[in-house]
Amino acid sequence: MALTLVAGSTLLGPDALDAWGAKGHRLAASAAAGALPDAMPAFFRAAGAQLTYLNPEPDRWKGRAEREQDPALDGAFNADHFLDTEMADSSVRRRAFAAPHRYAYADSLRAAGIEAAQMGFAPFAILELTQRLRQQFRMWRSAPDSATRAWIEARILDDAGILGHYVTDVSNPAHTTIHYNGWVGANPKGYATDKAFHGRFETAYVQAHLELSDVTPRVRAEPRVRRALRAEILAYIAEGHAEVERLYQLDQKQQWGIEATSAEHKAFAAERLAAGATMLRDLWWTAWVTSAGAP
Repeated sequence: MALTLVAGSTLLGPDALDAWGAKGHRLAASAAAGALPDAMPAFFRAAGAQLTYLNPEPDRWKGRAEREQDPALDGAFNADHFLDTEMADSSVRRRAFAAPHRYAYADSLRAAGIEAAQMGFAPFAILELTQRLRQQFRMWRSAPDSATRAWIEARILDDAGILGHYVTDVSNPAHTTIHYNGWVGANPKGYATDKAFHGRFETAYVQAHLELSDVTPRVRAEPRVRRALRAEILAYIAEGHAEVERLYQLDQKQQWGIEATSAEHKAFAAERLAAGATMLRDLWWTAWVTSAGAP
């Protein structure tokens, strides 16, 4: 297992906790773009390569050179990548997620003795970008001329690509839990505690074993309009969180990494990436469909 551990520990340097690594993000985005319905605007359907490129973008903002000059950028967005669900009980989470915006969410958590920057802002990152995308589609529909419409299209694609990053982040169960990089606290089942765990799964394993052909067949064919956005986003994150123990159980059977070769491991990783791709395609579709007519 030496090669696996070296790969994992190398990947878990200062910039390493990036869900799915760049390849996983690209796979999910490409699968989402390939599952768009024909009724999506043509400019959007034609932008699959651009949307795929943009999906890892928020991880690119974590460059060490910029962080060493000033930590402002890195510190501003880190918490958008995750939700450590166990930090708050269900009643506290319900109150916090009902807050009108991320700042009130942070206030609600702080009143319960929890720092939002430690628990995570992922639900609001996804909600905010979906709303921005919907508003831009409204503007696109009523653009006064072709030049303005083209400028709006550029903004739509940029925000749609960035939205994709946070959506696919939380399809990885490790981005929904305090056990994001090895099991912490009481551990009666003896799950892995090594600090290479995160990278062994999402980067080393995916890089070595997953391709687009593993993900696309698992994406739901028909898009859904997610009208109750908050509830749908929270349910989606909860679905990923429900797979945390399964992630660790598979690691006990055969350690995640480049040497893990079981069909069970591959199916799990592909299904999680496909869940992210399905949700992303649905949110793009939802923003377009619900931008028509009165809110």
